[in-house]
Amino acid sequence: MRITLVGPAHPYKGGGARHTTELAHRLSARGHSTAIESWHAQYPSLLYPGQQTITDPEAETFSGTRHRLAWYRPDGWWRTGRRLARRSDLVVLTLFSPAQIPAYLGILAGLCSRRERARVVALCHNVLPHERRSADVSLTRALLRRVDGIVTHSSEQALLARGLLRGDQADPVVASMPPHLPETGGAVEQPCGERRHLLFLGMVRPYKGVDLLLRAMAEGAPDDVTLTVAGEFWGGTEELSALAEELGLGGRVKLRDGYVPAEELPELFAGADAAVLPYRSATATQNVWMAHEHGVPVIATRAGTLPDHVREGADGLLCEPGEVEDLARALREFYTPGMPEKLRGGVRPVDPGPHWDAYVGRLLSSA
Repeated sequence: MRITLVGPAHPYKGGGARHTTELAHRLSARGHSTAIESWHAQYPSLLYPGQQTITDPEAETFSGTRHRLAWYRPDGWWRTGRRLARRSDLVVLTLFSPAQIPAYLGILAGLCSRRERARVVALCHNVLPHERRSADVSLTRALLRRVDGIVTHSSEQALLARGLLRGDQADPVVASMPPHLPETGGAVEQPCGERRHLLFLGMVRPYKGVDLLLRAMAEGAPDDVTLTVAGEFWGGTEELSALAEELGLGGRVKLRDGYVPAEELPELFAGADAAVLPYRSATATQNVWMAHEHGVPVIATRAGTLPDHVREGADGLLCEPGEVEDLARALREFYTPGMPEKLRGGVRPVDPGPHWDAYVGRLLSSA
């Protein structure tokens, strides 16, 4: 089959680009003629104020990648669709944000301008954003009602998508997110013993719950335990810095603003007893697997698919999303004598092969 993935790839950063690229490699390994249509300019800076691209790839790049799509060139969207109608049997539109949808609608218009066209699947990393704008629902509805198949990463997301479809459309296919981790070299050799330090890693946005983590730290963590929050702060560090001071945590919390490149991850994880994921809501994340790849247990909420990847009491602890008291309880439990080393001893790196085999099979079945 001739398959084209439309989505971010290197030099775009983060999990989205890694996922699109790894999916292309997996499809190609199965014998499919695979290509990626990626972006020259994906978002205007007004919509994505953080760092959009990186210099060094975080995983093996895919040779069949083109970078011609631009948010400011609608004519290019239509031309891409016309070309894909001739050269593809299946087009997969990877949806991360409604900001991509106008371009995707343009590509669909180009595809539909030919009598025979490829089948089109929307691969929804997020059906709708965690923090929504007024036009997000109507844009997403317009896209999902025009495609031939839909893939989501959880049953909850599939239900959300079902509510946006026409009555005659098939139900979305659920395919659990597979591992697409950056190449870091894995865990750094460290002496035994507690670090008395916790790590939050990733984009800092309200739904990620860092404010809840600070309040839980003040309520439940031992006084000598510190925290690093490392990642791009969507709205700046001022509000969280002020909250840390208000809670008496000013000397215990480090806010490290900026994208964390892959080569810095081993050292960050090596200094932590646990990675904490205090999300209010979630679809799917790589951060549990990333922590385990570096030998670190996880404290996470039961949001989205997070509890599917944490074996409570074996390689991590779970708590309820949005509840400071329960997160504080988990922090206290984690630092009971012997618990950090017990959970660290239960951590095992994930085997990506079976996850990807199942994922690719589900994706192809949706077409």
